[in-house]
Amino acid sequence: MSCVPVAKRCAVLGAAVLAVLACGTGPERVAVRAVAAETPTGPARTAPPVGGVHDYQLGGAYPPPAGVTVVTRDSTAEPAPGLHNICYVNGFQTQPADRELWLEQRRDLVLSGPDGEPVVDPGWPDELLLDTSTEQHRTRLAEIIGGTVADCATRGFDSVELDNLDSYTRSDGALDADDNLAFAGLLVDAAHRAGLAVAQKNAAELSTRGKDEVGYDFAITESCHRWEECADYAEHYGGAVLDVGCGDDLRGTFPDVCADPATPATTTLRDHDLVPPTDPAHVFDHC
Repeated sequence: MSCVPVAKRCAVLGAAVLAVLACGTGPERVAVRAVAAETPTGPARTAPPVGGVHDYQLGGAYPPPAGVTVVTRDSTAEPAPGLHNICYVNGFQTQPADRELWLEQRRDLVLSGPDGEPVVDPGWPDELLLDTSTEQHRTRLAEIIGGTVADCATRGFDSVELDNLDSYTRSDGALDADDNLAFAGLLVDAAHRAGLAVAQKNAAELSTRGKDEVGYDFAITESCHRWEECADYAEHYGGAVLDVGCGDDLRGTFPDVCADPATPATTTLRDHDLVPPTDPAHVFDHC
């Protein structure tokens, strides 16, 4: 997973996204749940410190630079001692390394297209979309993905990032926002029971429902300044927004990004492929 979602750079998806959002926000929409009444109790959880320095290490774990207080690592990695550690979990799509496992052992939980073939993320064709369209599927998926989330807590992570909330926009109408928000609620419940704070990842248009209905605690965004979405997240999450910008796709220079009042205090600049410092392509900076 690179630091900027390919879908956002593909204008051809724009019309499809708008169509799906229109369907998901009409007057017949049913709220996922009332968070205040249904969020389960569990161990005390802590969101990343507001204004902290964040390193986004999905391309490989390495010792964080001096001054870093928050680090995101893949669920297969170990947390960094002494920091706030965010566990990356691909919540709504499969990881490339697990593709065959899902196709051979969990095929009914992978979304199928009209031709019966599995639906893939066009930007990341090794990732299959999970089928969140029914309560039965969501329950079974929550047992699987929720197990990964619980393992994050067991191994010492403090919070979890659930990626690809917006997978429904890549489903050709087979999924909608309600499907993914309902599934997100199950995963957030599992994380909260384990004592983990949970980040909404992208899908700025769902921030109201993500915060109020699902119960997300903070947000992780990809290039919110580039796409002029920072204020949308801040409206709901205040200072609890962590942005990761991509060095090859900025709106202006990085100092321009940091000087914009709408830019989150915790904004990190990374290289496109999030490679470790041993790679010449490595980039790391922060506001």
